[in-house]
Amino acid sequence: MTLTARISSVRDTAEGKWLLLVHNLPVRPSNARVKTWRRLQQLGALPLRKSVYVLPNTSQAREDFEWLKSEIEAQRGEASVFAADSLDSIEDRDIIAAFRQARERDFEQLGRDVTQMLASIRGAARPPLASRPRLERMARAYRERLHELQAIDFFGAASGKPVAAALERLEQQVSRPVVASAAVRAPALAPLDTRAYQRHLWVTRPRPGVDRMASAWLIRRYIDPKASFRFTEDASGLRDVEVAFDMFGVEFSHQGTLCTFEALVARVGLRDAAVRRIGEIVHDLDLKVDQYGAAQRQTIGELIEGLREAFTDDQELLAHGIVLFEALYQSFRRQSGRLRKPSMRRPRPR
Repeated sequence: MTLTARISSVRDTAEGKWLLLVHNLPVRPSNARVKTWRRLQQLGALPLRKSVYVLPNTSQAREDFEWLKSEIEAQRGEASVFAADSLDSIEDRDIIAAFRQARERDFEQLGRDVTQMLASIRGAARPPLASRPRLERMARAYRERLHELQAIDFFGAASGKPVAAALERLEQQVSRPVVASAAVRAPALAPLDTRAYQRHLWVTRPRPGVDRMASAWLIRRYIDPKASFRFTEDASGLRDVEVAFDMFGVEFSHQGTLCTFEALVARVGLRDAAVRRIGEIVHDLDLKVDQYGAAQRQTIGELIEGLREAFTDDQELLAHGIVLFEALYQSFRRQSGRLRKPSMRRPRPR
C-alpha cells in the first residue's frame, strides 16, 4: 500500500481525513518495539504497512500520535505524524471496513468470554455467595475491556451493542446475591409516588458529602426535576413543601444497611445498571466498607473531598456534586452501550 497522495504535516494543518504515524525504532532495546506495538493496539491504530499506522483524523488521535511520537524519540527512534486526505490505491471505504473488522474481532472475543461466564452461572438460581467476589472481579474486568474497545470503535462495529447487552445481563446475574441480601437486611420500602414530591424544597445537613450529593442528583433526575435544596442541622418544624433527606429520624434516610441513595433507588424502583453501579460506589464510600470494590471508588471519593475543599458555600458545593454524578452516570450509560438521555441543565439550587 503506497502513501503518497496529498499528505501534509499535522503541525501545519489539521485538515485531512486520516492521520498517519510513520516510525522507525532501533534494533535494541528489543522491548521498545513491543512497547510501541502495544501502544498502537491500545489506540486502535490500523497497520497499513511495516511501521506505518493510520487513525481517523481527530483531535484525540493527533494527541495520541504526538505522545507516541515523543515516546519513540525518547527511545532513540524516529517518528513523523502526517494528515492525509487520501491514500493511493486505498479507498476510504476499505480503510473504514478494516477498522470495523478489527473491532468486530475484538468484540467477538469479549462476547465469547462473557457468554462462557454467563453459561457457567446460568444453571444456578443465583451465584454462590462464596464465589461472588471472583465473579464480580471478572465482570469488572470485562466492563473495562468493553470500555476500552468502545473508545477505539471509530466506525460502529455491529457486534458492539450485543456484547454490551450480554455484559449487562452478566452483571445482573453476579449481583443477584447483593440484591437478595439487601432485601433481607432492609425493611420493606414502600414505592414512592413521585407526583407528590414536585417543586419541593429538599432539606439536608450542611457540607454535603457523597451520599447527599448522589441523593440530590437522584432527586433531580428521577423524582423532582425542579427540586431546590436547603441546609440545616434541625429537621423539625419543616413546612409542607419541605422534605428532609439523609438526616437522622426522617423518612428518606438510611434503611437497614442501605445508604440514603440506595433506599431512594429502591423506593423509586429503578433498574438502571448505571444507577446500580453508582449505588455501589456511594455505599462503599458512605459506609466506609469495601463490599463492592468498584474501581472508581477511590477517585470519586477524592473528587468529592476536593469539591468540599474548593467550595465553602453549600449551594455551590451541592451543585457541583450533582454535575459530578451526572457525568459519572453518563459515562456508565455510554459504557453499557445505551443511548444517552439529554444532558441535564446546570443545577441552580435556590
